Amino acid sequence: MLGNCSSSNCTLGSQGFAGSVGKLVLMVFLIVAISLGNTVILLVFLHARNFRSPQGYLKASLALADLSIGVIVVPYSVYREVNKLLYGMKQETGESKELICYIIGPLFAVSTFVSITTIFLLSVERSIAVLKPLHKRAVVTKRRTAWLTLITWALSLLLAVIPMIVSPDITFQYNSCSSLCNYVLPTDKPPQPHWNIMLLYPVFDFSLLGSTLIINLVTFAALHQYCKTRKQLGGDSQRGTQLSFSEINAAKTIGVLTFAFAASFSPIAVFVVGSVVGFEWCHFSFYAFWILTSNSCWNVAIYSAWDPKFRQGVKELFGKRVLKSTSQGPSHSVEVDSTSAACVVAPKEMFHPDGT
Repeated sequence: MLGNCSSSNCTLGSQGFAGSVGKLVLMVFLIVAISLGNTVILLVFLHARNFRSPQGYLKASLALADLSIGVIVVPYSVYREVNKLLYGMKQETGESKELICYIIGPLFAVSTFVSITTIFLLSVERSIAVLKPLHKRAVVTKRRTAWLTLITWALSLLLAVIPMIVSPDITFQYNSCSSLCNYVLPTDKPPQPHWNIMLLYPVFDFSLLGSTLIINLVTFAALHQYCKTRKQLGGDSQRGTQLSFSEINAAKTIGVLTFAFAASFSPIAVFVVGSVVGFEWCHFSFYAFWILTSNSCWNVAIYSAWDPKFRQGVKELFGKRVLKSTSQGPSHSVEVDSTSAACVVAPKEMFHPDGT
């Protein structure tokens, strides 16, 4: 979110023509992958009624945040990188402070804050489903989820503009190092105390990530105990307290999603802290920002591709014939019967997703 490298320090010659073309290929791939994946998620949300649950509302919010990256943020980077190849650094330097960066820069920040906050809310929703299954429908409602989603977007927008309100020195401009519109601190001044406002971002994100991790560990422990008790009872338990395969699978995927986001955000946190101190990490900034940007692809693969309701919604969306019994009673009984297998697989896959 923050870049201190001036355009003059990041020349095209230092990257090489092949490196610039490689960047463009990566960006175009991300545009296609992010846009297609998240568009399908939103279409499924609008088309499939069984996907319009509180969890579905949160997933749609996360998909909307990721989609804004794929259709607005990354395409502008492609435009600037193509200009750099065609016109060289002279044109790049002259346009580095375009007003559009005051839209794209905050949008990128807002999308990041919405993503981490939504992951936190998804973890809370799954924790309630596992710990208090009888109270889930009363506590987690569509109305409350919709209000929480709106508050998330409003809070994220406020966080995105706070640095510019606190310090007039902090601005937005397109940064040739990261190939994105970033917050920029003056390079002709020593570090100022009010620049520490930028540290609000890693503190906010890692506080939510830490809370999300704790919630996931509590959910995992409860899930482990549930599976152990179910095994001892031989699968006989009160019908009202049974957890379906989809509920167990959802708890597992939220845990994987949390670890994936933490891994993608950690380089940015290191970069922001280093920038506030006064370091200029040009090449590192590119890897840090684009690892975080690629997370918009990982979200689709992690939290939707493994969801049986989402796969069913995709089939319905594209006109494939789906039996009515799949979304009604018989499918529920099959899910309950397969819970024992899910109990065995879920703990292992929670921390070893590559094994799936």
